[in-house]
Amino acid sequence: MSESIETRLDRMESRFAIHELVSNYCHGFDKRDWDRFIGIWWENATWEIGPPFGNFEGHEGISHVTRDILWDAWLASSHFTTNLVLTFDSDDSASGICDVDCIGTTSDGVAQTISATYRDDYERRSGIWKILRRRVAMHHFSPLPGVTLSPPE
Repeated sequence: MSESIETRLDRMESRFAIHELVSNYCHGFDKRDWDRFIGIWWENATWEIGPPFGNFEGHEGISHVTRDILWDAWLASSHFTTNLVLTFDSDDSASGICDVDCIGTTSDGVAQTISATYRDDYERRSGIWKILRRRVAMHHFSPLPGVTLSPPE
């Protein structure tokens, strides 16, 4: 334990802040809470969703893909991230990897399931952590034939 208490406390606080970013991604996207969602990204962030969607730069690109493509494509979605592992590269930068499962209904009423891995770069500026880069590796993006997702009656 050669690190000072201050350093260890800072890492602990940073871990909580980064975990919150990962959760706010899900809450912001699924609940269509734009302020929460865009608030996790630095202005110069990159979101590399990959095929079939592409890569998006900055708040403008992230806004375009979220508001004009993804939210139009989904009636509802529920993202669940897990297995987040963080590595601190310096006091103000970290990388992370986590898995995500998403289930939802497309705008044409088809139930879908998605499994992916997120590889993130986080950066702290003026004491605030945000995502600088998110790379998405899709494992499957599959319809669920015969399944209707609906609220309980």
